[in-house]
Amino acid sequence: MRFSEWFQEIPLCHQLKTLYSNTPQLARYYVRSTVNAFSPYPTDTHCLWRLRADPGYVLKLNFITFSLEDDCSKDFARVYDSLGPLETRVLTEKCGTFSPSQPLVLISSGNVMLLALVTDDNRNFPGFKAEYSQIPKDSNACGGQLTGSNGTFTSPNYPAFYSASMDCTWKIQVAAGLSVKVTFTKFLMSEPGVKLKSCTKDYVEINTHRYCGDEKMLVVSSQTNEMTIRFHSDATYVDRGFAARYEAFEPSNPCPSQFHCANDRCVSEKLRCDGWNDCGDSSDELACTCKTDQFACKNSLCKPKFWVCDGVNDCGDNSDEEPCACKSDQAKCRNGKCISKKMFCDRRDDCGDGSDESECDNTVVIDCTEFSYKCKNNQCINKKNPECDGVEDCADRSDEAACNCGTRPYKHSRIVGGQNAEEGEWPWQVSLHVKGSGHTCGASVISNRWLVTAAHCVQDDLKVKYSQASVWEAYMGLHAQGQLGKSTVKSNIKRIIPHPNYNTYTFDNDIALMELESPVTLSSVIWPICLPESTFVFPAGKSVWITGWGATKEGGKRLARNSFTHSKA
Repeated sequence: MRFSEWFQEIPLCHQLKTLYSNTPQLARYYVRSTVNAFSPYPTDTHCLWRLRADPGYVLKLNFITFSLEDDCSKDFARVYDSLGPLETRVLTEKCGTFSPSQPLVLISSGNVMLLALVTDDNRNFPGFKAEYSQIPKDSNACGGQLTGSNGTFTSPNYPAFYSASMDCTWKIQVAAGLSVKVTFTKFLMSEPGVKLKSCTKDYVEINTHRYCGDEKMLVVSSQTNEMTIRFHSDATYVDRGFAARYEAFEPSNPCPSQFHCANDRCVSEKLRCDGWNDCGDSSDELACTCKTDQFACKNSLCKPKFWVCDGVNDCGDNSDEEPCACKSDQAKCRNGKCISKKMFCDRRDDCGDGSDESECDNTVVIDCTEFSYKCKNNQCINKKNPECDGVEDCADRSDEAACNCGTRPYKHSRIVGGQNAEEGEWPWQVSLHVKGSGHTCGASVISNRWLVTAAHCVQDDLKVKYSQASVWEAYMGLHAQGQLGKSTVKSNIKRIIPHPNYNTYTFDNDIALMELESPVTLSSVIWPICLPESTFVFPAGKSVWITGWGATKEGGKRLARNSFTHSKA
């Protein structure tokens, strides 16, 4: 393979052209090389890299790092399945940032590829580093005969992007008398301008029905012991593709010991009628008898009572928000009930859930409810948020114990949005690295041995076993990625405990614990954050701080930041 040609439209691109032309190794055929964009890249740039492989080989382009402006109308990288910038041969156009858990890898259909970088006249970002190599063309083969009671298969190259102009067919056959079920754990086959119902370009076809776009919960079953799956990609725009598993099942009992969703998914019976759409089609929430802690919607759905009158149409018919106005001389309990204002803090449970006695100024011992604060001596008091307020409300003083968490040695009065934080300003912030891949997720110190992070960070994919403690490193006291300070401590992880009820679809219970391999010495730059009691009340409108090395706005694409940032929301 050789670096065949470089085009440039501005003088700055000449720097790389000179580098390649003066490097003898790049004039010969070889197996591996890299392409680097400027760091940061210049404004008003239009650079093209033209790559060519040997006959009988295809090109593999792997973006090791990728950080562009997150608006593709301004800055973008575009990859073509050709030597010229033909709109009919665009493989992908990308901007923003991709993390190590989302590899950006493309493979050509032939032995040529074109990479373009286009930037506007505003803002500079780090750019990208890409590794390219040639691989045998027949390594891109796909399809085949699948037998046995269960197994897995993926689109070509997954989790890398599939190639253009491909057709693959898998034929699944299980034992006679059984049926076949295919569950797509990942399904990403989107293309600009294609309506999901048409699926005229890239698609998966099963039982004459085509699927495309982004499918979160796709399950397809057969009526016989055979199933044929056809994958097709056209000449333009590729995606990550799919990962699927198949299994044989007894037609009379498709979900042993589980609930059978209308879309053929199987979910735990414990999730039936819990108020959440676990199936993806809400079939697990139909024909339910509401429990005492649930609200009966007018459309027969059951929703948790604490969702009533929260300003959100959880029922779908707004019936959970209709009975929400109390009279002028009344106040609302947390269960939605309206009682006289005079009944609040009268040492009686008039609401029925104890919430009328949970936020009082005068501290008294009351019967324990889900809203009352429990002291270490198992007595409950009616004061709202009594812990660490400087007043000993519990008889055993436990509400004022362990109050040295959450202290910050560095404080600033100004309000910032996505601004660089001072070193040590947020001493509980942790950077979690996948070994060899850099920063992947954030975590918080909660003791000298334990960290808390998100459960979605420790879910396996086909490439990395994120649930295995051995793949992770924790950096505490870190301020700038890639720059270890004197106070930075690196630790391996001993074990990971994700929440047992984490839901990958709804992201409920998205929390996990990580135990450090050995205790860390706490200091002014490594200090635990406070964990609130379950009864702690967070009033609406209260400001919170968001910290980390990632996104700086809600709902926005992740922006790569080497320096630790914080933002008030």
